[in-house]
Amino acid sequence: QGQLVESGGGLVQPGGSLRLSCAASGIIFRINIMGWYRQAPGKERELVATIVSGGNTNYADSVKGRFTISRDNARNTVYLQMNSLKPEDTAVYYCNAQTVTRAYWGQGTQVTVSS
Repeated sequence: QGQLVESGGGLVQPGGSLRLSCAASGIIFRINIMGWYRQAPGKERELVATIVSGGNTNYADSVKGRFTISRDNARNTVYLQMNSLKPEDTAVYYCNAQTVTRAYWGQGTQVTVSS
């Protein structure tokens, strides 16, 4: 059974930075897309950013210019560098990995932006 393990969440002041990491293990098929989603209280889960194995990226408009997604294919690890954080970025952030057969989800890591 494959799994995704996230790390790097926490409490940060507005304008601060955090870096999230997500390591995939036990996934047999090639991971085509890795990404980050988030869910704030009372809201639906939304896309934050994705990156394909070739390196192309996609970002939600709300994070463009502030967040950067990157990937280490050899280690099946994806990162999310978050800069200039805002209170509205507060959410549980979930890692996602997609193969030809299924999608995998991490358990989530809390990011709280507050003074």
